[in-house]
Amino acid sequence: MAIDDSLAINGTTGSSSTQNNSVSGADSEQRFLKLLVTQLNNQDPLNPMQNAELTSQLAQMSTVSGIEKLNSTLSGLVNQTGANQVLQAASLIGYNVLSPGNEIATVAPEAGKDPAIVPFAVQLPGSAGDVEVKIVDATGKTVRTLDLGSLPEGVNAVTWDGKADDGSVAPAGSYTFTVAADNNGSRVEATALTFAQVAAVKQGASGVTLELASGRSIGLADVRMFL
Repeated sequence: MAIDDSLAINGTTGSSSTQNNSVSGADSEQRFLKLLVTQLNNQDPLNPMQNAELTSQLAQMSTVSGIEKLNSTLSGLVNQTGANQVLQAASLIGYNVLSPGNEIATVAPEAGKDPAIVPFAVQLPGSAGDVEVKIVDATGKTVRTLDLGSLPEGVNAVTWDGKADDGSVAPAGSYTFTVAADNNGSRVEATALTFAQVAAVKQGASGVTLELASGRSIGLADVRMFL
């Protein structure tokens, strides 16, 4: 008389996982042993359980117990990793981080001085022979076009001197920029990157989130650089 697999491996199948969430590993082992003892007591004397069959059923219980312990260990590691990520992310508060985004801003320069340099970056999945950046104001007008020439794969730093194409100082305010890159006539998908200060750190269901002073929220994996 073989033990029903659904009873021997109670709580491991999708159909019974919900109703057995409260059943501990020790309870499962006790139920398995009771079934096994009952099976041995009521086996057919003319057709007793073979050693191989008994060993197989014991191995099933051992496997289930091992999986439960492994799940418990992994859960502990995941929780510990999440706590470590929060601590690491908290150390970024007050720093400027480079992450995907295309918003930049300028401030009015002091009298007789040039405007402050505005740093940002362009990330390329491969080298590009021709990269062009267009800086656009709130009305959609192109204020400055930067011809960056050829750039290698990876994150490439870019700066804007805060001036328009005609050499005049661009009005203080918010701007956006677009990136166009190609290599021998083939388009290269470029990612615009900007700096923003980290204001807060939040732990959510999707992981650690950085709240930026600019109002955006990014994941910890979105950070390319900090300074």
